Amino acid sequence: MPWNIPILLTWMRVLLIPVFTLLFYLPKGWLDPQTVNWTAVFIFAAAAVTDWFDGFLARRWKQTSDFGAFLDPVADKLMVAVALILLVSLHRTHAIFAMIIIGREITISALREWMAQMGKRGSVAVAQIGKLKTTAQMAAIMLLLAGMNDYHGLNFIFIGNILMTIAAVLTIWSMFYYLKMAWREFK
Repeated sequence: MPWNIPILLTWMRVLLIPVFTLLFYLPKGWLDPQTVNWTAVFIFAAAAVTDWFDGFLARRWKQTSDFGAFLDPVADKLMVAVALILLVSLHRTHAIFAMIIIGREITISALREWMAQMGKRGSVAVAQIGKLKTTAQMAAIMLLLAGMNDYHGLNFIFIGNILMTIAAVLTIWSMFYYLKMAWREFK
């Protein structure tokens, strides 16, 4: 397993997951609820930024590796899945978003693995629609984690729910896009 800054950044994302989770299970009264929310937003934002940054550095410094290509999406999916599950524990109405997004991630991960076994992984490579989905999803999760109805005139929960709806639509759209790309290989 190679050790370089991009892989260390990816491992940092994985290690932030239990820290992020523990915030939600601190005994009541240990921290102000707003402090917990903003700390969760900060940790999630740091994970989102390192997701972009580690890939950028790996390509720029020519430090890409098979292990990094494996670990990076695993770290991303774990962080998002944990955040979605924690959001569901706060608001049951987010369950449909969690089911759509986590279900799509499992489906596409399995599809990519299957295509890789057939030597056709490139046919389901990351597309622009997937990047848009990820951006909407990350922004929505951060706004919903903040959990504020009024922050300088902005309703983070309302905006977060709109972005999460957009993310869910893009999630379904991107899933069908990837399935269509894979289907072409079978014709």
